[in-house]
Amino acid sequence: MAWWGAGLAAWLPAGWRQALAASTDRLLLQVQGEGLQLRRQAGGGLQDVASLPVPAAAGEGIDPLAGVLATQAADMPRWLLLPAASGLRRNLLLPAAARERLREVLGFEIERQTPFAAADVLYDGRVLGVRDDGQLQAELVVVPRARADAATARLGGLAGWLAGIDLADAEGRPLGVNLFPPAQRYRRANPWRGWNLVFAAVALIALLLGLSQVVENRRAAVTRLQAEVAQRSAQARNVAQQRQRLVDAVEGGTYLQAQRNARPSVIEAMDELARRLPDGTYLEKVSIEGGQLTLIGLSNQAAALVGKLEGARQWRAPALSGALQPDVRTRSDRFTLVAQLNDAAAPPPASGAVSRAPR
Repeated sequence: MAWWGAGLAAWLPAGWRQALAASTDRLLLQVQGEGLQLRRQAGGGLQDVASLPVPAAAGEGIDPLAGVLATQAADMPRWLLLPAASGLRRNLLLPAAARERLREVLGFEIERQTPFAAADVLYDGRVLGVRDDGQLQAELVVVPRARADAATARLGGLAGWLAGIDLADAEGRPLGVNLFPPAQRYRRANPWRGWNLVFAAVALIALLLGLSQVVENRRAAVTRLQAEVAQRSAQARNVAQQRQRLVDAVEGGTYLQAQRNARPSVIEAMDELARRLPDGTYLEKVSIEGGQLTLIGLSNQAAALVGKLEGARQWRAPALSGALQPDVRTRSDRFTLVAQLNDAAAPPPASGAVSRAPR
């Protein structure tokens, strides 16, 4: 989101960008002898504002610099800038996960990297860079609490208006750290906060009213649509029922015709049996149920019937069902033979199959 916002802002004129951007300017207070040097940090540059004696306390809630500085400079956050000799800096190599809680991680390194105890110093840190392996190059900045308290005490009435304490580098430029503990940092009240809350409440009420009107319009449209649907629902149901009956009738007839066409007719099956059954074979029962052909009868060649019935177009896999039972009276064997009917579109039997004339 930050990259996207920066890309959009790049299309705006420089003046618009400066007006819309959140100001990062701050007023640096630097004690020099018995006086106070005020410097303005704007962007990457430093500008001397004024040199004046340390003002006395003006009373609770009263800004000692209110009548000294211009309104724009007086509204800037105020930072105490300590000289470079007041603090100690150590470079550290930390894992990438330490970025989110850098101040807490550096707090554990104070007693190992400096000769001070953690309770006797003010500290902060900053990220100097990221190595190729993802580790952070960080810097620990430590100032003895006694030196910071002495410098703060010299500010007099301005001590309670400080937003932070920074340390200067060897060239006198601030490092960009805040040595103040978070609980002691002064935050200026936003004079537009109350109006912003009022505007936000008005915008929220207007949004709710607009949404309620949209919902009411949708509700009215739904009511009209339901009335129209109710008028036509009976006719639609009748049409659907008639169509379903027609579809059922057509599908039922198609299914029955397909089943009838998928099996050979009884006449074809009887004709083929007459051609293949040998002399001396008598049928007592011929049954076709579903896709199965069942033959029950007597034959003096019962054991050879399976071979004679194989290769027919009308059925497949003929087999004897059960054992042969001799019949003394006719000197034949009683048999039960079953076969599975083929589809009507099955290929004709091989040319080598034996075909006999009707008896």
